[in-house]
Amino acid sequence: MKKRFLLLFLLLSSIGFAQNWQTNFDDAKAQALKENKNILLVFSGSDWCAPCIRLDNVVWKSEAFKNESDKNWVIYKADFPKKKTNQLTAEQAENNKKLAEKYNRNGSFPLVILLNKNEELIGMTGFKNISASDYIQLLHSLEK
Repeated sequence: MKKRFLLLFLLLSSIGFAQNWQTNFDDAKAQALKENKNILLVFSGSDWCAPCIRLDNVVWKSEAFKNESDKNWVIYKADFPKKKTNQLTAEQAENNKKLAEKYNRNGSFPLVILLNKNEELIGMTGFKNISASDYIQLLHSLEK
């Protein structure tokens, strides 16, 4: 009984905090134009980069970020996992590589880039050991 309850709780929790990460950057650009929103482009090493994992757990998975991103940004994560079990499709990996060549030539992880709807750089940041709400404020400060 306890195992079923725990499983149900975990399932419902993950649904409640689901993010609307785009999986295709061309779709993200089209959505940004259509909705007149900026694009939040995140370069991450989801299974090997400790600061990336912390940023994911503290900020990206937070309810505060979900609410704020739904209203203000189109979000896209260019992930570069290393473990075989987490590998992306060849097409997705190639698309992320092209984004890195354009926006992350130094290979910084995590790198958080804010672009306007026309793909022009507004600002960038990386890992900060701060709360989700403080990180959201930081992202908004880039827009000014």
